[in-house]
Order: sequence, then C-alpha cells, then structure tokens
Amino acid sequence: MRNIFRDMDARRFRNSSDLLKKQNDYQKIVNKRLQIFMVVTVLLFVVITGRLIDIQIRQQDEYATKLDVYSMKKQVISTPRGQMIDAKGKQVVKTVSSMNISYFPTENASHDEQWELAMKFADQFKVPYEDLTLRDLQDAYITLHTNTNGVKDHANHLLSEQELQLSDDEIYQLKLSRITQEMVDAELNPLAKSAWVVYHAMEVDSQSSHSRVILEDVDADKVAYLTEHKSDYPGFDVDFSSWKRQYPYGDTLRDVFGQVTTSKQGLPSELMQYYSAKGYEMNARVGKSGLEQQYEELLSGTSKISTIKYDDDGNAIFTEVNQGKKGYDLQLTIDMELQQKVDDILRKTMESYAGKGNRPDMDRLFVSLMNPNTGEVYAMSGMLKTDSGIINYASGNYLEGYTPGSVVKGATVYMGLNEGVVTKDEYIYDAPMTIRGTPRIASYQNYGNVNAITALQVSSNIYMVNVAMRLAHTSYIPNGPLLIDDASPVFKLMRNYYSMFGLGVLTGLDVPNEQLAFTGNRETGGDLLYFSFGQYDNYTPIQLLQYVSTIANGGKKVKPRLVSGAYGVNSQSLVYTNSTEVISTLRSSGNHIKTVQEGFRQCVVGSGSHCGAKIAALPYQVAAKTGTAEVYTNGHESTNSSLIGYWPYDKPEVAFVCASPTSSNASGLQANLCTNEIMPKVIQAYQGK
Repeated sequence: MRNIFRDMDARRFRNSSDLLKKQNDYQKIVNKRLQIFMVVTVLLFVVITGRLIDIQIRQQDEYATKLDVYSMKKQVISTPRGQMIDAKGKQVVKTVSSMNISYFPTENASHDEQWELAMKFADQFKVPYEDLTLRDLQDAYITLHTNTNGVKDHANHLLSEQELQLSDDEIYQLKLSRITQEMVDAELNPLAKSAWVVYHAMEVDSQSSHSRVILEDVDADKVAYLTEHKSDYPGFDVDFSSWKRQYPYGDTLRDVFGQVTTSKQGLPSELMQYYSAKGYEMNARVGKSGLEQQYEELLSGTSKISTIKYDDDGNAIFTEVNQGKKGYDLQLTIDMELQQKVDDILRKTMESYAGKGNRPDMDRLFVSLMNPNTGEVYAMSGMLKTDSGIINYASGNYLEGYTPGSVVKGATVYMGLNEGVVTKDEYIYDAPMTIRGTPRIASYQNYGNVNAITALQVSSNIYMVNVAMRLAHTSYIPNGPLLIDDASPVFKLMRNYYSMFGLGVLTGLDVPNEQLAFTGNRETGGDLLYFSFGQYDNYTPIQLLQYVSTIANGGKKVKPRLVSGAYGVNSQSLVYTNSTEVISTLRSSGNHIKTVQEGFRQCVVGSGSHCGAKIAALPYQVAAKTGTAEVYTNGHESTNSSLIGYWPYDKPEVAFVCASPTSSNASGLQANLCTNEIMPKVIQAYQGK
C-alpha cells in the first residue's frame, strides 16, 4: 500500500529548511519501525495459533494421558521378602502368605461416617484394644467427648475461658495433663476403645495413597464374613498378597536374624529418614534389626504398584500396573544343625551351673565358630539367664564386651618379638613383683625361667609385664616405684598391635550395631602392666574370634561374615556374593606368628595341661589359650573365664571362642567351664558332623 502521508509530507516541507527536513527523516524511521513491529506481531500470532491447533488436535490424546498420570493416585505394597537359607540349604527364615484386612477411604468420606463405620467393624470383628496406651486413650477422649447437648466439644470443658485463648498446642497439652485414667474409663466403653483402634488406623496419614492395615494375619472365618458382607463395610477389603515370617527353628538365632516391621508399623521412626531417602513408602515393611536390616535392599524385592480410581459410589478401584518382584534369598554361612547342638550345650551348662554354689553371678555364656581362612561363621551361640528363664542371646557375641584375661597374651608376645624387646629363646624369670602404688603382680604360680613359647604355655603374667616395661624403657625395682615418664605412647603402641589382630576395633561383621566394647581411659604405668596380660580393655567375643583366627591363619585379619551370598527366585541365580575379605596382614621381620602358634599348641599338649585335660585328650590337634580376669560385680569380686583356639594345628579349619563372664567367685575360684565342660563337647559336635 502506498503511504499517502509520506507524499503529503514531501509537498508540505518541499521548500522548508534543513532542520525541518531532518525532522521529516525521523518520522520516516519511526514509520519503518512501526511496520517491522506489526510484521513481528502478526508472525507471533500465527505461531501461537499454530501451536494451539497442534496441541488441541494433533497431540490431544498425548496430553490427556499426561494429565491422567499426573492426577492419578498410586498404591505401593511391599512384596514378599526373600528367605534365609543356612549353609546346607535348609530354610531358617521363611516367608509364608497371610491375609490382612485393610481399609482405603471412600471418596469424600466424612469423619463422622468413618467413626460409625469403625464402630460397626470393631463390634463385628472383635478388634483387640489392650495395646492402647493412656496417651492413645487421651487422644480418643479429646476427639470423641461430647457436651450435655450431645455435640462434640473436644474436651473443652476441661479448660477455663481464659485458657481457651491460648495457642492450639498449649490447649492440647493442658487437656492431656487433665485427662486421667478414671476419666477415660468412664467415658470410653470397651467397644469405643476397640473402635478407636480401627478409626485411628483408618485416619493415619490420611493424605497417603495406600491402604491402612486394620487387622493382620486374620483367620479364614473373618475373611469369609467380610467377603460375604463387603457392601456393609465400604472401603474394607481383604489383602490376599500379604505375608509373614516363620522360623522353623524357633528362637534359634532369632536375635541375629532380626525383625521386620508390620504393615501397621511401616517405616520405623529411627530409620524413617534413611528409608524415605531411598524411596520407600511410609507403610513399607522393612528390616529394623539384625540381618533383616543389614540386607534390607536384597531381601525387600520390588514393590507392587496399583493405580486408584473411584466408581460412582465413591469406592476405590485398584488396577495393578506393576506386579513387583519377590526379594532375593540370603545364603548364610551358619550350619543350623551345628548351631542347635552348640545352643543345647550352652543351655545345659547354664542350667547346671548358673547362679549356683560359687557361681552366683554367672548369667551368660558365648561360643562362636569360624573358618579362620574365609571368615565364614559356622555357629554363633549365646545364652542369657533372666528372671523368666534362659533365653537365646547369640547377638551378645558382637554386642557385649568383657575383660578377657590371658587370651590376649599371644598379641603381647608377638608385639615384644616384633619390636625387638625380647627374643624367642630369651628366658625371663617368673616370680611375683611388688611395685610401689600397684597391687602385687604374679602368675598363677611361680614358673621360674620362661621364654616366649613357655610363657604362653603356662600363661605367665610376669613375662608380659616385662615386655610392657621394656617397651616403656623402664625396669623392675623391688618395692620401688615404676619409673615411666609417660605411658601414653606405649598404650598407643600396644593398642595398635592389638588392633592388627582385631582387638579393640570393629571386626566388620555383617550386622548393624556391632559394638566396640569398653576402652580404658587411664594411662598410668600400673594400668599398662595389667593391660599387657588382658586385665584392662574389654573385647567382644567376635573380636576375640577374629584375633585367634589371625593367629591361626598365619597373620591375615579376615572379616567375619554371616552371609555368603544372595540368590534369585528358587535359588537359581547368584545375584550377590559376600566374598572373603582380608582386612590386613601382619608384617614382621621374623616368623613371630609361628612362635605364638607354638605357644598355643603347647598350652594344650605341654606338661601340666594348662588348657585342660579334656581339650588335650581330643584327637584333633587343638591349639588354644585360656584366660581368667578379675572383675567387680554386684559389689564383690568375680572372675571372667575364656578359651580361644583352633584346629587342626598344622592346617587350621575352625577357630573358636568361648566366653563365660562372671562365672566364678574370686574367693572360691572354680574351674574354667570353657575348657572342662563346653568346648570339648562343641568340638566333638562339629567333628561328629
């Protein structure tokens, strides 16, 4: 189109000055820019229109699907866990099906409607309420209390008008402080309490998209009734895909296997943040202790996912979109038949001796067997005497520490040899020592001249004390002081050596919450001497087992393990291998570990039978070391007894630890139960298999 204004401007300013012509040039520029702006605007409208047409016509189905997915609710349900199988293929922790009754709220269900439904359900299905705490009942009282007009007032009658002006949290706390057990019992009859259990479960996490479990592991009669009268209980349904744990061997190793949360419990509070970060739903059933927790990601499998829609009556309709996958099965290193035999030996020993005669404080025993070359734990047994009887306490092997006594002398001898403060054939005279400010130090008897091997054979305390004093660059002055400027460096050196064997450090056993045990915090010269023969720091039985295994295999500290691997469905495919792991290896200028091994062997076969005649009589070439430590229990002195060892001596296959804390009165010292009663029978039980 021709710009008529431009022609008019040209005629008008034809004879004008240069200034007017210059202004005319500006107007040309503005007109040109307006034209460009109009063109760009038209193009943008064309693009937007085209895009709208594309979305509304060509991509309509795609975006409709995305909208459905975005707004769709999903339900995530835990699939059955993997099972645990012992070293010989026997199922020790099984997963079996069970039936739960669960509830999923109908669309737009009111609180009053849910309460009426809870009352009806509780009355018909006799829901137990005995587990309700006073706090639970106080919440029920606040929620259900009605005034004289029959209107719920949430227990506002307990507060004054002035108190009702406080914050919601302050009001709630005041109500709780004023609701007594008597008020609860007067207000809530048994049916109301039972209904509160149901109602509370129905209301838990009301914004979530999963069913609330009301009753777990119900019998067939309840399932049949609900199925037949389902229309009377909208939102309630039977979950046939639920499962539970079974233990074919009863309580054997139950505390080591651990526990799994119920569907009602969901994620445990102490582990909620951890599991939530890994994408677990709040109602997921997870391991909360033991191997169940340690190997949760292998055992748990893949969750089943269903989409949720509502019918015209507001009832939820579930459509499965991912059927999930069962968890993997764990292969244990434990031999359950051997485990039961060891348990039986310990139980009978406890029944015969615990709390009787000169053993008033004896209340626990521990025994563990392990392959010193691979770290496979064959048996882990523990017994604990309680007011209700003797119970299995296998986890005590890695949860409890005690003062072990002379069993640590192997590490002390190795340290002395490797540091060059003693030699293998050097003799040190064993006689009592009297040091100013320190209790008299002596061996069980005066042994005279002993060297590295015979010191282990007879368990010489004096030999170990001399090693410690030489490391501290001091010597014995009869009735004089112990002249050590600073014992700290020697303590550090000794603990470093002990840790090379596994003492005083975590072993790496594949369980959660392995304990380190007590480490002394004083570092006096006298404490240093007692430290050298095992009467200062505490160690757990599993640490002692790793320690003796390091001696048995020639200096390799191997990580102990309870699980060897994991398998897929029906144990057909190996999906995880827990291989042998050597944590560290002893480095020495000579074959000092061989000297320690010889000392352990002489403890069994040398003159005097210092490791017990019954151990010496076994035809299996056992090498061992005893330990006795004085401790204070219940206001008086008791003794801890121990025995560690391995066999066969020339080619070790099994290492063992036996611990009997507070098993004797110090004033009436009794025989070491590990050498005389327990380990001869345990070794025979293993060889019998």
